[in-house]
Amino acid sequence: MIKDTRLIEEFEKNYVKKEHPDFFRNLKIFEAMYEEARALNIFPLKDPMEGFEETIRFAKALNVSKIA
Repeated sequence: MIKDTRLIEEFEKNYVKKEHPDFFRNLKIFEAMYEEARALNIFPLKDPMEGFEETIRFAKALNVSKIA
């Protein structure tokens, strides 16, 4: 268990500052994750609309209007 989260947060902040985005590396990671999902029979979705209502309800809850 991590007890000093401040140290980890500082490390992550410094790491992000040093690392520059690498499109091709990120693409490889994405493709590997997609292939793993396919191997686990998560993709293609059996019912693409499954959970759609919950997603809409969640989006509506996040879309709060500012009261003037």
